[in-house]
Amino acid sequence: MPNIHPAAIVDSKARIADTVTIGPFCVVGPEVELADGVELLSHVAIAGRTSVGANTRIFPFASIGHPPQDLKYKGEPSTLTIGKNCQIREHVTMNPGTEGGGMITKVGDNCLFMASAHVAHDCVLGDNVIMANNATLAGHVVVGDFAFLGGLSAVHQFVRIGKHAMIGGMSGVEADVIPFGIVIGNRAHLNGLNIVGLKRRGFSREDIHSLRNAYRLLFAPEGTLQERVSDVSEQFKANPAVMEVVDFIRSDSSRQLSTPQSPG
Repeated sequence: MPNIHPAAIVDSKARIADTVTIGPFCVVGPEVELADGVELLSHVAIAGRTSVGANTRIFPFASIGHPPQDLKYKGEPSTLTIGKNCQIREHVTMNPGTEGGGMITKVGDNCLFMASAHVAHDCVLGDNVIMANNATLAGHVVVGDFAFLGGLSAVHQFVRIGKHAMIGGMSGVEADVIPFGIVIGNRAHLNGLNIVGLKRRGFSREDIHSLRNAYRLLFAPEGTLQERVSDVSEQFKANPAVMEVVDFIRSDSSRQLSTPQSPG
């Protein structure tokens, strides 16, 4: 039997695994699904068609699965899916999808959302993503595995954040961020590669060296970006990490690409 505090309000139709713990003053709606080992500490409000993966912990005053902050939303039966082993801290908000974005917001496994982070409608987050305090995603944002978003950062709708990328604190991100890239600034610009993150993730010195060389070629002043991408693709075609960046740049996107600031 789940351990449900008597001061919690849990709809009888909610699907609650036997090993779930629900603390005082939590509210769980009728279409919510909580997997084994999920813990709601207290004052957590979960609504809508929301599923929470095994061993995820949600801290006080988080608001999960309530209608999105989108005036086009008309009550369509969209969903929010949260993976396993996530940590969702105080005052975090996550919204389900909309008809205009595929009807689903999806969060991967092993993610950390620090206090007051926001995941808007139709976002898709990979595994091991970290959003620091007050980091915010607008609608339709895609975030790759192991990406890190610094505190008070804000990401524009439809932006793509590549795997292992890092968003500096207080940055406003309006353009796509390549895998392994770092962006900083009020209107963020590319500021190199996330070398510290690469080392922490166990990338070899050879891969890091190749990525550095590819980065210099991709953002050199000579030629067009398309020409430089073709050159890098040919020169580093045997390197999966570099080709991850190439494939990202070549993928369709409604946003421009974050690039380094021009000198001067």
